[in-house]
Amino acid sequence: MDERCGVPINILLVEDNPGDVRLTIEALSDAKVKNQLTVASDGVEALNLLFGKSPDKKAGPFDLIVLDINLPKKNGREVLAELKNDPKLKHIPVVILTTSKAEQDICQTYAQHANCYVTKPLDFEQFISVVQSIEHFWLSVVTLPGGKAHGYQLDPNSPH
Repeated sequence: MDERCGVPINILLVEDNPGDVRLTIEALSDAKVKNQLTVASDGVEALNLLFGKSPDKKAGPFDLIVLDINLPKKNGREVLAELKNDPKLKHIPVVILTTSKAEQDICQTYAQHANCYVTKPLDFEQFISVVQSIEHFWLSVVTLPGGKAHGYQLDPNSPH
């Protein structure tokens, strides 16, 4: 597919494992949709980015959040709770991407309004495939809040 023009999708990846960050970047680098990826390595950094309190990084607003549960400082459930309790941020879709298969984690994150829960595969090829599937669904199929779809900024005056 040809490269899309328009406004890139702004993604926040909240992941403390450098290997998983590297794999996610690799998987998204071939994305069919332009994206700008910002990485937070712990829950506190993620919340600082989301609430515009990060002195080091200028980022946001975010169109999609990919969130691990097992994070230092504040875990993913705590990040999700704060995010979904904020009227300005609660509309942002959150994909939980984690190694946890615990039923309690799955139930809690859906109860906190996560948009989907994906368990990280341990195999390299499968991990890349999972990230690309997330990218395809959330960035190519779904229309995100703010009118972003398929890498284009939609014209609010358009009849479509």
